Amino acid sequence: MSASLTTTETASQPECWQRAADLAPAEAGKLPRDGERVAVIGCGTSWFMAQSYAALREQGGHGETDAFAASEFPFGRGYDRVVTITRSGTTTEVLRASEQLRTAGVAVTAITADPHTPVMEAADEVVVLDFADEQSVVQTRFATTALALLRAHLGHDLTAAVADARLALTQELPTTVTAAEQFTFLGTGWTYGLAQEAALKMREAAGAWTESYPAMEYRHGPISITGPGRVVWAFGALPEGLADNVAGVGGLLEAGSAAPADGGTSAVGGTGAPVLDPLADLVRVQRLAVAIAENKGYDPDRPRNLTRSVVLA
Repeated sequence: MSASLTTTETASQPECWQRAADLAPAEAGKLPRDGERVAVIGCGTSWFMAQSYAALREQGGHGETDAFAASEFPFGRGYDRVVTITRSGTTTEVLRASEQLRTAGVAVTAITADPHTPVMEAADEVVVLDFADEQSVVQTRFATTALALLRAHLGHDLTAAVADARLALTQELPTTVTAAEQFTFLGTGWTYGLAQEAALKMREAAGAWTESYPAMEYRHGPISITGPGRVVWAFGALPEGLADNVAGVGGLLEAGSAAPADGGTSAVGGTGAPVLDPLADLVRVQRLAVAIAENKGYDPDRPRNLTRSVVLA
Protein backbone atom coordinates (compact mmCIF):
# COMPACT_ATOMS: atom_id res chain seq x y z
CA MET A 1 0.00 0.00 0.00
CA SER A 2 1.37 3.41 -0.95
CA ALA A 3 2.01 6.00 1.74
CA SER A 4 -0.77 8.48 2.48
CA LEU A 5 -0.41 12.08 1.35
CA THR A 6 -0.24 13.08 4.99
CA THR A 7 2.68 10.72 5.59
CA THR A 8 4.56 12.03 2.56
CA GLU A 9 3.95 15.65 3.51
CA THR A 10 4.90 15.02 7.13
CA ALA A 11 8.20 13.50 6.01
CA SER A 12 9.14 16.61 4.02
CA GLN A 13 9.10 18.95 7.03
CA PRO A 14 12.85 19.09 7.77
CA GLU A 15 13.54 20.35 4.25
CA CYS A 16 10.60 22.77 4.40
CA TRP A 17 11.77 24.24 7.71
CA GLN A 18 15.26 24.75 6.34
CA ARG A 19 13.88 26.53 3.27
CA ALA A 20 11.77 28.74 5.53
CA ALA A 21 14.79 29.62 7.66
CA ASP A 22 16.75 30.50 4.54
CA LEU A 23 13.83 32.58 3.23
CA ALA A 24 13.28 34.58 6.43
CA PRO A 25 15.91 37.29 5.82
CA ALA A 26 14.53 38.07 2.35
CA GLU A 27 10.97 38.36 3.71
CA ALA A 28 11.88 40.31 6.85
CA GLY A 29 10.43 43.56 5.53
CA LYS A 30 6.97 42.00 5.28
CA LEU A 31 6.97 40.57 8.80
CA PRO A 32 6.48 42.34 12.16
CA ARG A 33 9.14 44.83 13.15
CA ASP A 34 10.51 45.03 16.67
CA GLY A 35 8.31 47.24 18.82
CA GLU A 36 5.17 46.92 16.71
CA ARG A 37 1.97 45.96 18.49
CA VAL A 38 0.93 42.85 16.60
CA ALA A 39 -2.01 40.47 16.40
CA VAL A 40 -1.86 37.11 14.63
CA ILE A 41 -5.01 35.42 13.36
CA GLY A 42 -5.98 32.16 11.72
CA CYS A 43 -8.49 29.34 11.86
CA GLY A 44 -7.97 25.85 13.26
CA THR A 45 -4.36 24.77 12.90
CA SER A 46 -3.31 28.24 11.76
CA TRP A 47 -4.76 29.76 14.94
CA PHE A 48 -2.68 27.39 17.07
CA MET A 49 0.49 28.34 15.18
CA ALA A 50 -0.49 31.97 15.78
CA GLN A 51 -0.68 31.27 19.52
CA SER A 52 2.81 29.77 19.54
CA TYR A 53 4.32 32.64 17.57
CA ALA A 54 2.60 35.27 19.71
CA ALA A 55 4.03 33.75 22.88
CA LEU A 56 7.53 33.50 21.39
CA ARG A 57 7.53 37.06 20.04
CA GLU A 58 6.35 38.63 23.27
CA GLN A 59 8.57 36.50 25.50
CA GLY A 60 11.52 37.42 23.29
CA GLY A 61 10.95 41.12 23.91
CA HIS A 62 10.00 41.96 20.33
CA GLY A 63 6.72 43.64 21.19
CA GLU A 64 3.21 43.06 22.50
CA THR A 65 1.64 40.21 20.53
CA ASP A 66 -1.82 38.63 20.70
CA ALA A 67 -3.37 35.68 18.85
CA PHE A 68 -7.03 35.25 17.93
CA ALA A 69 -9.27 32.96 15.96
CA ALA A 70 -10.07 35.05 12.90
CA SER A 71 -13.78 35.04 13.69
CA GLU A 72 -13.12 36.44 17.18
CA PHE A 73 -10.80 39.33 16.32
CA PRO A 74 -11.49 42.33 18.62
CA PHE A 75 -11.76 45.16 16.13
CA GLY A 76 -11.95 47.73 18.92
CA ARG A 77 -8.28 47.20 19.80
CA GLY A 78 -5.43 49.04 18.14
CA TYR A 79 -2.62 47.16 16.41
CA ASP A 80 0.22 48.29 14.19
CA ARG A 81 0.10 45.10 12.15
CA VAL A 82 -1.99 41.96 11.86
CA VAL A 83 -0.46 38.75 10.55
CA THR A 84 -2.84 36.23 9.00
CA ILE A 85 -1.87 32.58 8.56
CA THR A 86 -3.94 30.82 5.90
CA ARG A 87 -2.82 27.78 3.93
CA SER A 88 -5.46 28.05 1.22
CA GLY A 89 -5.82 31.82 1.14
CA THR A 90 -9.59 31.33 0.80
CA THR A 91 -10.82 30.97 4.40
CA THR A 92 -13.83 33.25 4.77
CA GLU A 93 -13.18 34.48 8.30
CA VAL A 94 -9.58 35.42 7.48
CA LEU A 95 -10.55 37.29 4.31
CA ARG A 96 -13.35 39.19 6.04
CA ALA A 97 -11.08 40.22 8.90
CA SER A 98 -8.31 41.27 6.50
CA GLU A 99 -10.63 43.45 4.46
CA GLN A 100 -12.05 45.15 7.54
CA LEU A 101 -8.59 45.76 8.98
CA ARG A 102 -7.27 47.32 5.79
CA THR A 103 -10.30 49.57 5.62
CA ALA A 104 -9.40 50.73 9.12
CA GLY A 105 -5.83 51.46 8.03
CA VAL A 106 -4.14 48.52 9.78
CA ALA A 107 -1.24 46.86 7.93
CA VAL A 108 -2.01 43.22 7.11
CA THR A 109 0.64 40.60 6.33
CA ALA A 110 -0.55 37.21 5.05
CA ILE A 111 1.38 33.95 5.14
CA THR A 112 -0.08 31.50 2.65
CA ALA A 113 0.76 28.48 0.51
CA ASP A 114 -1.14 29.48 -2.63
CA PRO A 115 -0.23 32.64 -4.59
CA HIS A 116 -3.37 32.37 -6.75
CA THR A 117 -6.05 32.95 -4.10
CA PRO A 118 -8.04 35.94 -2.80
CA VAL A 119 -5.68 36.57 0.12
CA MET A 120 -3.19 38.06 -2.36
CA GLU A 121 -5.55 41.02 -2.75
CA ALA A 122 -6.78 41.08 0.85
CA ALA A 123 -3.37 41.78 2.41
CA ASP A 124 -0.81 44.57 2.13
CA GLU A 125 2.11 42.14 2.21
CA VAL A 126 2.16 38.42 1.40
CA VAL A 127 4.73 35.73 2.18
CA VAL A 128 4.19 32.70 -0.05
CA LEU A 129 5.33 29.28 1.18
CA ASP A 130 4.24 27.39 -1.92
CA PHE A 131 6.92 24.76 -1.37
CA ALA A 132 5.04 23.76 1.80
CA ASP A 133 1.57 23.52 0.22
CA GLU A 134 -0.34 20.29 0.73
CA GLN A 135 -2.81 18.01 -0.99
CA SER A 136 -4.06 16.39 2.19
CA VAL A 137 -6.99 18.02 3.96
CA VAL A 138 -5.02 17.56 7.19
CA GLN A 139 -2.43 20.30 7.72
CA THR A 140 1.07 19.26 8.70
CA ARG A 141 3.98 20.86 6.86
CA PHE A 142 2.44 24.22 5.94
CA ALA A 143 1.58 25.08 9.53
CA THR A 144 4.92 24.04 10.98
CA THR A 145 6.80 25.74 8.13
CA ALA A 146 4.95 28.99 8.78
CA LEU A 147 5.98 28.79 12.43
CA ALA A 148 9.54 27.91 11.40
CA LEU A 149 9.63 31.05 9.23
CA LEU A 150 8.37 33.19 12.09
CA ARG A 151 10.82 31.64 14.55
CA ALA A 152 13.70 32.34 12.16
CA HIS A 153 12.48 35.92 11.84
CA LEU A 154 12.70 36.21 15.63
CA GLY A 155 16.35 35.21 15.41
CA HIS A 156 16.04 31.53 16.30
CA ASP A 157 18.68 29.21 14.86
CA LEU A 158 16.64 26.29 13.51
CA THR A 159 19.59 24.00 12.81
CA ALA A 160 18.85 21.79 15.80
CA ALA A 161 15.10 21.82 15.16
CA VAL A 162 15.62 20.62 11.58
CA ALA A 163 17.92 17.84 12.77
CA ASP A 164 15.42 16.90 15.48
CA ALA A 165 12.61 16.74 12.91
CA ARG A 166 14.62 14.22 10.93
CA LEU A 167 15.10 12.19 14.11
CA ALA A 168 11.37 12.42 14.94
CA LEU A 169 10.59 10.85 11.57
CA THR A 170 12.63 7.76 12.40
CA GLN A 171 11.88 7.18 16.09
CA GLU A 172 9.69 4.18 16.73
CA LEU A 173 6.32 5.02 18.27
CA PRO A 174 5.83 2.91 21.42
CA THR A 175 3.02 0.38 21.21
CA THR A 176 1.77 1.64 24.56
CA VAL A 177 1.06 4.94 22.84
CA THR A 178 -0.36 3.65 19.56
CA ALA A 179 -2.73 1.42 21.53
CA ALA A 180 -3.84 4.09 24.01
CA GLU A 181 -7.53 4.96 24.29
CA GLN A 182 -7.20 8.64 25.27
CA PHE A 183 -4.65 11.47 24.99
CA THR A 184 -4.15 14.69 26.94
CA PHE A 185 -1.67 17.16 25.41
CA LEU A 186 0.03 19.78 27.57
CA GLY A 187 2.23 22.78 26.91
CA THR A 188 3.62 25.89 28.56
CA GLY A 189 4.18 29.28 26.92
CA TRP A 190 4.69 28.83 23.19
CA THR A 191 4.29 25.06 23.41
CA TYR A 192 0.66 25.37 24.52
CA GLY A 193 -0.21 26.19 20.90
CA LEU A 194 1.60 22.99 19.89
CA ALA A 195 -0.44 21.02 22.43
CA GLN A 196 -3.63 22.45 20.97
CA GLU A 197 -2.50 21.50 17.47
CA ALA A 198 -1.48 17.99 18.55
CA ALA A 199 -4.94 17.37 19.97
CA LEU A 200 -6.59 18.70 16.81
CA LYS A 201 -4.41 16.49 14.58
CA MET A 202 -5.43 13.40 16.51
CA ARG A 203 -9.11 14.32 16.33
CA GLU A 204 -9.02 15.14 12.63
CA ALA A 205 -6.97 12.28 11.23
CA ALA A 206 -7.67 9.54 13.75
CA GLY A 207 -11.01 10.44 15.32
CA ALA A 208 -9.23 10.03 18.66
CA TRP A 209 -10.42 11.17 22.09
CA THR A 210 -8.04 14.02 22.87
CA GLU A 211 -7.86 17.07 25.11
CA SER A 212 -5.31 19.90 25.50
CA TYR A 213 -4.47 22.25 28.36
CA PRO A 214 -1.78 24.56 29.72
CA ALA A 215 0.51 22.25 31.66
CA MET A 216 -0.07 23.90 35.03
CA GLU A 217 -3.84 23.61 34.56
CA TYR A 218 -3.67 19.83 34.20
CA ARG A 219 -3.94 19.27 37.94
CA HIS A 220 -6.98 21.54 38.21
CA GLY A 221 -9.46 18.97 36.90
CA PRO A 222 -8.12 17.33 33.71
CA ILE A 223 -6.01 14.85 35.70
CA SER A 224 -9.26 13.14 36.64
CA ILE A 225 -9.46 11.60 33.15
CA THR A 226 -5.98 10.06 33.31
CA GLY A 227 -5.47 6.39 34.13
CA PRO A 228 -4.17 3.11 32.73
CA GLY A 229 -4.26 3.02 28.93
CA ARG A 230 -4.31 6.82 28.71
CA VAL A 231 -1.47 9.11 27.66
CA VAL A 232 -0.33 12.53 28.86
CA TRP A 233 1.90 14.04 26.16
CA ALA A 234 3.80 17.14 27.25
CA PHE A 235 5.59 19.64 25.01
CA GLY A 236 8.52 21.50 26.53
CA ALA A 237 9.36 21.85 30.20
CA LEU A 238 7.45 19.76 32.72
CA PRO A 239 6.06 21.56 35.76
CA GLU A 240 7.58 20.27 38.98
CA GLY A 241 5.82 17.16 40.26
CA LEU A 242 3.74 16.55 37.12
CA ALA A 243 5.53 13.33 36.17
CA ASP A 244 4.82 11.93 39.63
CA ASN A 245 1.18 13.04 39.35
CA VAL A 246 0.72 11.15 36.08
CA ALA A 247 2.44 8.05 37.42
CA GLY A 248 0.38 8.21 40.59
CA VAL A 249 -2.89 7.80 38.69
CA GLY A 250 -1.55 5.09 36.38
CA GLY A 251 -1.16 7.20 33.22
CA LEU A 252 1.64 7.08 30.65
CA LEU A 253 3.76 10.22 30.26
CA GLU A 254 5.37 11.10 26.92
CA ALA A 255 7.82 13.99 27.25
CA GLY A 256 10.10 13.87 24.24
CA SER A 257 10.87 17.60 24.34
CA ALA A 258 11.18 18.02 28.11
CA ALA A 259 14.80 18.35 29.28
CA PRO A 260 15.37 16.57 32.60
CA ALA A 261 16.85 18.42 35.55
CA ASP A 262 20.22 16.64 35.20
CA GLY A 263 20.66 17.79 31.60
CA GLY A 264 20.73 14.20 30.30
CA THR A 265 18.23 12.50 28.05
CA SER A 266 14.47 12.73 28.28
CA ALA A 267 12.30 9.68 28.81
CA VAL A 268 10.33 9.04 25.64
CA GLY A 269 8.24 6.02 26.34
CA GLY A 270 10.99 4.91 28.71
CA THR A 271 13.66 4.71 25.97
CA GLY A 272 15.91 7.53 27.15
CA ALA A 273 15.83 9.11 23.69
CA PRO A 274 17.43 12.53 23.00
CA VAL A 275 15.46 15.65 23.85
CA LEU A 276 13.68 17.06 20.78
CA ASP A 277 12.81 20.62 19.84
CA PRO A 278 9.09 20.88 20.73
CA LEU A 279 8.14 21.57 17.09
CA ALA A 280 9.92 18.37 16.10
CA ASP A 281 8.03 16.51 18.83
CA LEU A 282 4.82 17.62 17.08
CA VAL A 283 6.03 15.63 14.07
CA ARG A 284 5.85 12.51 16.22
CA VAL A 285 2.20 13.28 17.01
CA GLN A 286 1.46 13.76 13.31
CA ARG A 287 2.91 10.32 12.65
CA LEU A 288 0.93 8.89 15.56
CA ALA A 289 -2.32 10.33 14.19
CA VAL A 290 -1.72 8.66 10.83
CA ALA A 291 -0.81 5.34 12.44
CA ILE A 292 -3.96 5.27 14.57
CA ALA A 293 -6.13 6.35 11.65
CA GLU A 294 -4.79 3.57 9.45
CA ASN A 295 -5.19 1.02 12.26
CA LYS A 296 -8.86 2.03 12.41
CA GLY A 297 -9.25 1.80 8.64
CA TYR A 298 -9.68 5.58 8.25
CA ASP A 299 -8.31 7.70 5.42
CA PRO A 300 -5.95 10.16 7.18
CA ASP A 301 -5.91 12.44 4.12
CA ARG A 302 -9.67 12.98 4.06
CA PRO A 303 -11.13 13.21 7.57
CA ARG A 304 -14.85 12.93 8.04
CA ASN A 305 -16.84 16.17 7.86
CA LEU A 306 -13.84 18.29 6.84
CA THR A 307 -12.72 20.14 3.71
CA ARG A 308 -9.39 21.74 2.82
CA SER A 309 -10.78 25.22 3.42
CA VAL A 310 -13.92 26.58 5.05
CA VAL A 311 -15.60 28.93 2.59
CA LEU A 312 -18.90 30.33 3.90
CA ALA A 313 -21.78 31.41 1.72
